[in-house]
Amino acid sequence: MARKNGNGGDRLRQTLAQEAARIIVDQGIRDFGVAKKKAAERLGVSTHGALPGNAEIERAIEEHHQLFGGDSHADFLRHMRESAVSAMEMLKAFTPRLVGPVLNGTADTNSAVNLHVFSDSAENVAMMLEAREIPYRSYERRLKSRRDQIDTFAGYEFEHAAAAIQATVFPEVGIRQAPLSPIDGKPMNRANVERVRELL
Repeated sequence: MARKNGNGGDRLRQTLAQEAARIIVDQGIRDFGVAKKKAAERLGVSTHGALPGNAEIERAIEEHHQLFGGDSHADFLRHMRESAVSAMEMLKAFTPRLVGPVLNGTADTNSAVNLHVFSDSAENVAMMLEAREIPYRSYERRLKSRRDQIDTFAGYEFEHAAAAIQATVFPEVGIRQAPLSPIDGKPMNRANVERVRELL
């Protein structure tokens, strides 16, 4: 079925995606839905229309960093990935995997290093941090494991190698199936420490 707005509709979606990307990068908003609504309000567009999808916004974030970030963004991304490798080495007993903006290159100064770690008892991760005298804040994260199922996972946020690290704990069998990405609804891209080193 043809779009009613034709190329004008496509251009509007692209403009909205670019504005949402700018809001995400400049204001540190992590919720794509909130950023879309703010972009629509700023541009005087009805939120009932065809707003851009999350994947379109993520592409716009990448383009924003390429246009405005330049070498400084590349240096920042390298630092975050180095911090990720260091944290993954520290957490190697829990088979860590890097996910999210630091892996896919859309991280900004408001981003944390997002790790998935695996243990049948989340307390084991907390005990390891306590043994190393690393202060942490516990949190809970709700993630889709299947299209019709949302599960809640414990996690720990702490500072390491000059970066905020968020380690979300999955049961050990969880390494076989990544939760679904809120960006495109597909299983999240996960990288082991060797793959992250290759990115460096």
